[in-house]
Amino acid sequence: MNKATKGFTLIELVVVITILGILAAFAIPRFANLEEEARIAAVQGLGGSVRSGAALAHSLSLAQGLAPGASISMEGTPVTMANRYPEDTSIDSTLVDYTGFGFAGGVFTKTGATTPANCSVTYVEAPANGSPTITVDVTDC
Repeated sequence: MNKATKGFTLIELVVVITILGILAAFAIPRFANLEEEARIAAVQGLGGSVRSGAALAHSLSLAQGLAPGASISMEGTPVTMANRYPEDTSIDSTLVDYTGFGFAGGVFTKTGATTPANCSVTYVEAPANGSPTITVDVTDC
């Protein structure tokens, strides 16, 4: 009587587990790095949104022929202006959504970053007859 054996031998199982371990050792660091890349992309995207929001507010102020310091309304949200551009404390009013970021005094910091201060977008309001300065920092996301 010959019994037909079914299943894997111990050696086959050890080989499969070893191969899976080697693959995991190479794959996990690559996936872990994606988190940092995603934060960098989010910060750079917000930087573009802040630039666009400032430009739209400036255009609206010019189109309405308002005084350089007159406030405007963007989609029902008041925006305090200085030199025909949004003030640093109200640039967030030009954005619809900046979820995942903290905002204080013209600085948007990415929550969850290694060093939030070095993973940020900084808006400095425009000087007289000038443009605002928008700086994107992704040195430690």
